[in-house]
Amino acid sequence: MATLIGVYRADAGVLADLRRRIGRLIGSHACWLSQLTHSPSKPTEQWRALESAIQDEFGHTFSLTYRNRRTPEQEAASSGREPCLLIDDGEGHLSMIVDWNDLELAHGDVARFERILRSKLLMY
Repeated sequence: MATLIGVYRADAGVLADLRRRIGRLIGSHACWLSQLTHSPSKPTEQWRALESAIQDEFGHTFSLTYRNRRTPEQEAASSGREPCLLIDDGEGHLSMIVDWNDLELAHGDVARFERILRSKLLMY
């Protein structure tokens, strides 16, 4: 079983959270992963359904993290290329499976992202 690790193009923390909220209000928040996973402050029903479907079908679990909360291995695999989705095969191999271009193509649409993700997982 692998873990899919979503890396936000944002940092964790009170000030960072305030900047994200203001950015969403004025339409300048540029994290395509966040637009998929959250409706202003919590995971969307569509995202939770996607997590469940991927776990049921592929056995993979999801984990989400901020830039400043990554492990050194996650940082090495994603630094400067956020937002993205990494895959950890559980045996010490970590690689990027969905990059920011794929996330931008989804354009905040969970169903579109699911098609992109499934195509990547089938090739993995």
